[in-house]
Amino acid sequence: MTTGDEIRKAFLEFFEGLGHIPMPSASLVPAGDPTLLFTSAGMVPFKPFFMGESTPPSKRLTSSQKSFRTTDIDEVGDHKHLTFFEMLGNFSIGDYFKKDAIAFCWEFVTRHFGLPPDRLYATIYLDDEEAFHHWKDDVGLPEERIYRYGNEDNWWGPAGKEGPCGPCSEIHYDNGEEYACGDPQCHPNHDCERFVELWNLVFMQYYQDLEGNRTPLPAPSIDTGMGLERAAAILQGKQNLYETDLFQPILDVACGLAAKTYGRDRDADYALRVVAEHSRAAAFLIADGVVPGNEGRGYVLRRVIRRAIRYGRRLGLDGPFLARVVDAAIIRFEGPYPELATNRDFIIRVVNLEEERFGHAFERGSGILDGILASLADGTGRAADTAPVPGTDVFTLYDTYGFPPELTAEIAREHGFDVDMEGFQREMDAQRERARAAQAFSGAMEMLTTYENLGVDRVLFVGYAELHRESVVTALLVDDAPVGYATVGQTVEVVLRDTPFYAEGGGQVGDAGTIRGPNGRVCVEDTQAPVAGLIVHRGVVAEGDVSLGDLVAASVDPSRRLDTARNHSATHLLHAGLRQVLGAHVRQAGSLVTPDRLRFDYSHVSPLAGEELREIQGLVNAKVRDNLSVSTRESTLTQAVNDGALAFFGDRYGETVRVVEMSDGDAFSVEVCGGTHIAATGQIGPLFVVGESSIGGGMRRVEAVAGRAAEELFLQRTATLESLSRKLETPLVDLEQRMDSFIEDVDRMRKRLATLERESLLREARDLLSSAADVDGVRVVSARTSATNTEGMRQMGDWLKEKLSSAVVVLAALENGRPSLVAMVTPDLVARGLNAGAIARDTAKVMGGGGGGRPEMAQAGGKRADKLEEALGRVPGLVRQGLS
Repeated sequence: MTTGDEIRKAFLEFFEGLGHIPMPSASLVPAGDPTLLFTSAGMVPFKPFFMGESTPPSKRLTSSQKSFRTTDIDEVGDHKHLTFFEMLGNFSIGDYFKKDAIAFCWEFVTRHFGLPPDRLYATIYLDDEEAFHHWKDDVGLPEERIYRYGNEDNWWGPAGKEGPCGPCSEIHYDNGEEYACGDPQCHPNHDCERFVELWNLVFMQYYQDLEGNRTPLPAPSIDTGMGLERAAAILQGKQNLYETDLFQPILDVACGLAAKTYGRDRDADYALRVVAEHSRAAAFLIADGVVPGNEGRGYVLRRVIRRAIRYGRRLGLDGPFLARVVDAAIIRFEGPYPELATNRDFIIRVVNLEEERFGHAFERGSGILDGILASLADGTGRAADTAPVPGTDVFTLYDTYGFPPELTAEIAREHGFDVDMEGFQREMDAQRERARAAQAFSGAMEMLTTYENLGVDRVLFVGYAELHRESVVTALLVDDAPVGYATVGQTVEVVLRDTPFYAEGGGQVGDAGTIRGPNGRVCVEDTQAPVAGLIVHRGVVAEGDVSLGDLVAASVDPSRRLDTARNHSATHLLHAGLRQVLGAHVRQAGSLVTPDRLRFDYSHVSPLAGEELREIQGLVNAKVRDNLSVSTRESTLTQAVNDGALAFFGDRYGETVRVVEMSDGDAFSVEVCGGTHIAATGQIGPLFVVGESSIGGGMRRVEAVAGRAAEELFLQRTATLESLSRKLETPLVDLEQRMDSFIEDVDRMRKRLATLERESLLREARDLLSSAADVDGVRVVSARTSATNTEGMRQMGDWLKEKLSSAVVVLAALENGRPSLVAMVTPDLVARGLNAGAIARDTAKVMGGGGGGRPEMAQAGGKRADKLEEALGRVPGLVRQGLS
């Protein structure tokens, strides 16, 4: 066993032989888990099992999980840090515990890896005597090779404010004394190259509450993780992760493109490792539906890609190159991860587009940044003893020109400048408070104790087959507290023994209807499942009262349910249609299914062309007319995925999953889905796409209506057309031609207005010639203009410079109520020390803004229009200051 693929295979087969079910790697995007940006460890897909929210397919599981961590992005390039990695793991969910976990670990690394026992060390938590006993007495590891550490190294805390936690034990490999740091007290967790952490065994045996108190869990569990890359480095005798067979083919392509030989130059090696690692990470992220954007996951991917391009340029790769390195990563890993091959064309397209966009952003921003740095320099091109690059300038470069703040900081450091990143962050906070709130990924393994303490184990859902059910009230809550009864007018949450009401999930809204008892009636407005297995009916007591133990009749609103089912089935058809027309890279990123509309979010890098939109809508409606049979079956997740079912959304999968198939013999759509559906697609009725838009981060959104809502939309739009026909006094058949003529007339008027504006600005510029002031022998024009945009001010400034020959020109105007300005300095005055970028920036500060540019020409903007005149009044002083 020497290759990475052989190590992965051997690990999974070993644990499968010990009764573990091999689980497919989940997506790097943990859909349905808003607490995490990415899947960052092997246990992430199994959180619902550990939390008791879902029933696992087995108490013993094993996987090789794709993982991504953002914490090490800036460290990538050395020999050991990665963003993307594979985590090999075995998991016990209330089955075996420390003894077996340690025994399995020891058997695998010594017998299957063949590592010498005398090169292995174990670490344990300070007072974990049980683990110490198993390592020393059961395994036979000498006591002097068992080290104890505290919370920082050997305690695994809860993922949120409360949740499971416990000590952990790690096994370390000793590379030998030749790699030691020279410290006679060198030990496994010492920061040197001698010891390598190979495998971490986490013993989840306590539950920590909000006050930090820990109580033993009734069924302790095991969560382990071993990085495939580290294991490969050890088994292949490499001190460098990048020299293993997992990276070598990717590095070879990067070296070939850069005409470099790996191992000859330290700086070049660093850059080559950045390119190779980030190319691999980008391939996997894009294959799982992440596309470059300005927020969240999309921004992380953009940062990774642009960092790779930046280091590629250091290697002399100024033209497009990254897609070829990414393709090498696809070829290397498409065997174990076929989604890479399936989405190859899309991955390459995304990388090429982002490389092109980065080129434009770099071209636009670098000139402005050069001007900012020049204005701060001491005349030699290096940093003077001045303040750092202002955070407002960093923000303007990012917000206006798409220039990444990390790149600004990196270039500034190369020129000896610090950067006010705190100021930049303050600007970001002020403008993007809502976006930051949406990206605040906080812990979420918190237990909803109110619901769990109701004493209700599970509610039987019978709503796939029934809309009416006789049942019994098993719990009532009013104001989040359990009660024995609720009376008329009170808002109440009702739990039944069994129910036909569907609880919100998978994008489908919860059912509404009524619960009628012997003494009253509850109008159910919504149905939710706050914890696994518990269905809660939320509504208002409309008549009388309802009490614990009441025998009741639960009835779902049939019309609302049927409309919702129509839209849910239409969503599946839409998903299949998008994938068929756009490609298999389309991944569901979210959905909303209500009785009157549907919404589908998916990964794609460009807007839908009109032809694509018509093709998708036509395909969906064709499948409606074909009246495909809609069938459901139960399966395991693994089997369903192997059979071709899509499970991208997959919030919470348990021991069995429900598979929904739409087929006329050949399957058109097969998805893992727990929602409600119609029996045949003909029941959906017509579907109209009413909108397609970007929702940021490389995600697109399609909104549509179907069935009754589609009919209503048709009637509304017909009425609108008839109204336009009457107003324009034009028959419907001639309406388009009449509108074309109307638009042509408007365009002619706009061009005429533009001509008149240019003539007006020229007259205004002539008037400004006479207002030029003399500042220490320099002609200075600073004035507010009637220009409606920056281009108009530039044209005026160019004319004034030509007429004055030697001058400083600062023109300002209001654009949509916000002040903006253009500063120009003729070359002879630049030689005397004046800088348009500095003048623009300092003038804009008075208006609460910023800007910059080249010494000859710059532009800036502000927030306070009331400070415009005051800002212009500062110009002569700034010129005088610049001359001195």
